Amino acid sequence: TFPLALDVGSGRGYIAQHLTKETVEKLIQVDIAENALKNAVESEIPVVSVVADEEFLPFKEDTFDLVLSSLSLHWVNDLPRAFREIHQVLKPNGVFIGAMFGGDTLYELRCSLQLAELEREGGFSPHVSPFTAISDLGHLLSRAGFNTLTVDTDEIQVNYPGLFEVMEDLQGNNCSWNRKPLLHRDTMLAAAAIYQQMYGNSDGSVPATFQIYYMIGWKFHESQAKPAQRGSATVSLRDLAKINGLLSRGKK
Repeated sequence: TFPLALDVGSGRGYIAQHLTKETVEKLIQVDIAENALKNAVESEIPVVSVVADEEFLPFKEDTFDLVLSSLSLHWVNDLPRAFREIHQVLKPNGVFIGAMFGGDTLYELRCSLQLAELEREGGFSPHVSPFTAISDLGHLLSRAGFNTLTVDTDEIQVNYPGLFEVMEDLQGNNCSWNRKPLLHRDTMLAAAAIYQQMYGNSDGSVPATFQIYYMIGWKFHESQAKPAQRGSATVSLRDLAKINGLLSRGKK
């Protein structure tokens, strides 16, 4: 049971719908978009909404038993700072559970737009937001102070009729500051043809890949399990081949 939890980048509060009063007694929802919080969906647990930046959380140190974040941290400008802020507001033995887009997300769209722009305009600018690599995520969490880390990744493919439907679904969600304000019509048509040629499915649809990172990190507390001292093992790795025999002797 978590008496007080924080949802970082809550949007309209979709996580709150899946929490119960038996698990979380009170939830604070934080998002930089005030309109999203005003139109938050209802939940069975008490909720308080706070407009704030994920990189500057307005809470005292050691406040929350649990911090959650679902598919919002890829928007932040300074991810290491956001992780440090989350670690700071957690109580000792508190846990952070998060999910974010990363890695190869939308690589089909990215490659198609770059190739089309190179061909038609002689250069390209980023039209898909930058994403963190999985190899960096554990290091960033560790640097922020988290321990007993768990990092996992999942990949989801969604099929669309074509490139224009992909971009319509994304609704221009690109936070790259150095992007071009518009794409020429010829470039867009070329990108759609490249997308279909390079990645198209046999039924005429095109895939869009979303790579999601899942992470769990704990704030240190004396009660947490610690690794055994070096040299304290009673079984050698060389004896793993005899593990069944060793287990049988242990039962006797």
